[in-house]
Amino acid sequence: MVKRTCFLLANLCLLFISTVAMAQQQNTETGAVNQWMREDGKINVVVSVLVIIFLGIVLYLYRLDRKLKKLEDEQQQSK
Repeated sequence: MVKRTCFLLANLCLLFISTVAMAQQQNTETGAVNQWMREDGKINVVVSVLVIIFLGIVLYLYRLDRKLKKLEDEQQQSK
């Protein structure tokens, strides 16, 4: 049992170290795309569209939750 725990901890440490090392690498292609989108002002459009979509999903889920709560209350009262 102790060997298995040590083995799992060692694997988790190696996984964490490799993930950190991969995150440190600089991808020049992605940096160029980001620079190009920022120069043209397109990044603002992309962020705006993503915010609108996110808010739409949140609003939809909120309304759906209210409707479900209303149906649950009606079902509880009818019992």
